[in-house]
Amino acid sequence: MVGQRLDIHRRDRGERALVTLVGAIGPATAPLLRAALEQCLRDGMTAIDVDLATVGSCDAKGLDVFLTASERADRVHPCLRLRHPCAQIARLLAVTDSASLLNDPPGASPSADEQQGAGDRTGRPVVKDGVRLRRLTREQAEGMSEDIADLVVEPAAGLSAHADRQRDAFLDRLAVSSRRPGFALLVAETTVLVGCAFGFPVGPGARSERGLQESVQRLTGCAWFMLLTQVVAHHHAQYRDIGRSLQQRLLADRHAALGVVLLHPADQAGQAAFESWGWRNCGEMVGLPGRGAPCLLVLCRESRPVPAPRLRPPRPSVPWVVPRACRAHAPGGAVPGE
Repeated sequence: MVGQRLDIHRRDRGERALVTLVGAIGPATAPLLRAALEQCLRDGMTAIDVDLATVGSCDAKGLDVFLTASERADRVHPCLRLRHPCAQIARLLAVTDSASLLNDPPGASPSADEQQGAGDRTGRPVVKDGVRLRRLTREQAEGMSEDIADLVVEPAAGLSAHADRQRDAFLDRLAVSSRRPGFALLVAETTVLVGCAFGFPVGPGARSERGLQESVQRLTGCAWFMLLTQVVAHHHAQYRDIGRSLQQRLLADRHAALGVVLLHPADQAGQAAFESWGWRNCGEMVGLPGRGAPCLLVLCRESRPVPAPRLRPPRPSVPWVVPRACRAHAPGGAVPGE
């Protein structure tokens, strides 16, 4: 079992302290957190803001540290507040009636992180309209896999066999993708999970994706790209913006100029969703081993236009793309799906 780690960074602005935590809060790391908060009180800080944006989990011992420090702060008039908790910590605070740790007292001045310039926030999770984007490590993704899988299951599906198949297929896809070099997973959160996107980079020399890599390079001129194996942004009024933000942030984090998605030709709803996010549907890719003829969709990072498909005669046994406009002219009038 991998030992827990918690990095603690403190920055003072006058009598206000910003304590930024990175890692996990549990039995092994709670004493470090307790010592750091007690030192803030001994130093006479009148306000302590604890930034949880890069904390993946917190257990009961960690919660006890926060509650004890808050009680001590209240006795000597400083206030202690938690900022940007992940979904798991937000649920923990809610079920233990400790959500008051998230609230500022009446008339409180802006928090330490709110007083910073935007230039000091490089690398921190993006928060917009109450929705935060956060990247998970492989270990964090494994620990939250069941919660993430809930996003895939439609609410109406309930406990049906179809819902179980959806969940199992997602967990299998996540397990396979997470073993790939360069794997990256982002989640979007409010007080609960509202979206996720994950994938891995593909470039020259990738043995398992060689046919795909060569075909995409011929089609777009891009030799290196990010293959997104799952994007989910359901059950939220801002799902279009959430999906678009997750995809662009994933490309930016991996410094990829191009994103690629493969969808079943019959998945019309999926194709429509990706097209609404700005993806270009290049048609059905013929010749990929074991994949039938999936639809290839591409997305350029930022606002650069997606290059138009380059029509070239296919070489024997080499994957090639049937463009959407030419789909009716494929042999037999259609390309078989998976």
